[in-house]
Amino acid sequence: MAAPLQLTFVNFAAKSYIIVEGKKNADRFFIIRTGKVRLSKEVQVVAEESGDTLGPGDFFGVVSTMSGQSHIETAQALTDVTLISVLKDQFSQLIQNNAPVAMKIIMQFSKRMRYLDEALTRITLKDKATDDLSHLFNIGEYYAKNNQIDQAFYAYQKYIKCCPDGSSVKEAVERLKKIAPYIKTQQQAPKPGEMVRSYKKDSIVFCEGEPGEELFIIQKGSVKIIKITESGEILLAVLKSGDIFGEMALLESKPRAAGAVAYEDCQLMAVNRENFKQMILAQPQLIARLTTLLSERIWILYRQLANTLLSDKLAKLYDMLQIQLDKKRVDVDAFTNYSFDFGLKELINMVGLSQADGATYGKKLMENKSFQIMNDKIFIKDIKEIAKQNAYLRKMQQMGQNRIK
Repeated sequence: MAAPLQLTFVNFAAKSYIIVEGKKNADRFFIIRTGKVRLSKEVQVVAEESGDTLGPGDFFGVVSTMSGQSHIETAQALTDVTLISVLKDQFSQLIQNNAPVAMKIIMQFSKRMRYLDEALTRITLKDKATDDLSHLFNIGEYYAKNNQIDQAFYAYQKYIKCCPDGSSVKEAVERLKKIAPYIKTQQQAPKPGEMVRSYKKDSIVFCEGEPGEELFIIQKGSVKIIKITESGEILLAVLKSGDIFGEMALLESKPRAAGAVAYEDCQLMAVNRENFKQMILAQPQLIARLTTLLSERIWILYRQLANTLLSDKLAKLYDMLQIQLDKKRVDVDAFTNYSFDFGLKELINMVGLSQADGATYGKKLMENKSFQIMNDKIFIKDIKEIAKQNAYLRKMQQMGQNRIK
């Protein structure tokens, strides 16, 4: 029998600082028992959807604690407060003893991720995140234009199914008839109750805007997460074995916020709502893993939003490379060189540069002899060069801002 969970109660007087933005090695988060706490950030890129004042039952510090990254916010007691302190190692046991707490954290994180993702989409991609199912037709058009017939067929079919009365249904039907003879591999719908599924390289797992009723756990291979915009395909992430994706649509019953495509042959485990609820009780370690992944993604979203405030376009590129290294937890002392999962075009799209600026500043980046393009991917011979240049360019921008003041 497992030992009972021993939680610690801590008290802070009004105006006391509980956690401080930027502090590393967060090992615990807090649940408010009594009183009020205010959250703040040194640089607020977007306003918090839920506001910055928390009360009894609310929690803070989870993102930094579960992701193992530095604090992304400062928490100050507005009144005398009593807090429940939860160590990172206690999280699985907390879930096992109190499933509603786990669901509250996961649901809030999912909403927070969608809100931040939509903000980042508006700022960097100059595109509006939308729940409009008609976007599936646009995705089909994109794939057809790029001669990706199997993918176009999938998107058109989904559009017709999801929007039977849509304004472009007649066109979609005509497109399907036209491209049907050229399909190489038509994806088969999963059988009822089939949890383990295999996908060939470049197969669509789901499209942006498609309704979602499952999350996926990668068992073998890798999956890329993308958005299709007027500018083309934007690479958001490359996920590998053990990673979880598709959870936002499952938890919130909303269309997919991004698309997922097999980056290589892969095997996925699909988890529906009913199975997910059972897993919360039966497999707390899996829910802890999901919370950790959500925390890591939220932390990265805040870093990416901060990147949008950099005025130096070359600094944006170096900073985004640094973000990707932090995201992968790359130890710069253990690596002398490193190959990224993406190329120069994808990097430029990540920071939202125009085609003209992308060509100019992409060229400037590659003037650094430490960089090479190998197999269409960015390769750096001296990994410490990224942090060095990032720090230098940030310092130059800060000096320029100070002169203006």
